[in-house]
Amino acid sequence: MAASFRGGSGHVRARSSAGYVVAGALLWVLLVRIAGAHGIEGKNATFVEQSAGPDFFAYLYLGAKHMVTGYDHLLFVLGVIFFLYRLSHVALYVTLFSIGHSITLLTGVLNGLHVNPHLVDAIIGLSVVYKAFDNLNGFQAVFGAQPDTRLAVLGFGLVHGFGLATKLQDLEPSRDGLVTNMIAFNVGVELGQLVALALMLAAIVWWRSTRGFERRATAANALIMVGGFVLIGYQLAGYFLERSA
Repeated sequence: MAASFRGGSGHVRARSSAGYVVAGALLWVLLVRIAGAHGIEGKNATFVEQSAGPDFFAYLYLGAKHMVTGYDHLLFVLGVIFFLYRLSHVALYVTLFSIGHSITLLTGVLNGLHVNPHLVDAIIGLSVVYKAFDNLNGFQAVFGAQPDTRLAVLGFGLVHGFGLATKLQDLEPSRDGLVTNMIAFNVGVELGQLVALALMLAAIVWWRSTRGFERRATAANALIMVGGFVLIGYQLAGYFLERSA
């Protein structure tokens, strides 16, 4: 029994170290990439600028790709699900986030409600900082109070939707077929989010089974917070440079 236990312990330590390295590498990649917040570029941008009429599946693909490569959005979702242990809770918070960004994505593009993209992305960075700070129990420790996380996720979802809308508005998509195309884009965003969510959730569930998760989770959320501050600084710098030009 003792020999078996020692072998199992060594295996757990190996899994723990591997989990720390993998999670750290993934978070570092996100941190490096977050400064250049995702947009619609290259052939995809040309397609949106030149297309006219409804093209459901093309916009469905575009929405899914946009979300899967949306490092700022994914960092926020990662923070939201980081300490959720029940699938019902994951479903609740992701649904609230989806409702929020669906409302402002569709409203922004279809009604021409435009917000400065640098300021929107700076607030998206703030949402990342907020969730990591919340995960670190910062509100209780510093302020002695806990905000309603459900309302916060819904509210920040509205901001993230404007972030998605500004990327499309910059390309001035044709009004011909716009409703169909925006619905398709939004459905694609949800599908892309589900794919990313499944991968992140699987990784976190596995990581939780390793020894030392709590200690390493603290470091991971600190890194997520740094990523949010990087995005805030980058976008605010872009905003003030744009105004001074």
